[in-house]
Amino acid sequence: MKKFSDSAIVEREGDGFVSFCPELDVASQGDSVEEATANMKEAVELLVECADPEEIDQRFHDEVFVTRFEVANG
Repeated sequence: MKKFSDSAIVEREGDGFVSFCPELDVASQGDSVEEATANMKEAVELLVECADPEEIDQRFHDEVFVTRFEVANG
């Protein structure tokens, strides 16, 4: 059994939160950060349980870097 240790990037969108797992290219949402994260975990668990192993291998990115940068506006 392959174990995954993935990240969730969570951002506010309107009245809720959207979560994104960059390692597997999966997104989910929730009414709070905690709910969006829990829903992301469930979505990844379902993917790992139901998807063909080749699909998971194709989706999986073992090096993900999150950084910030500035862009001038105007």
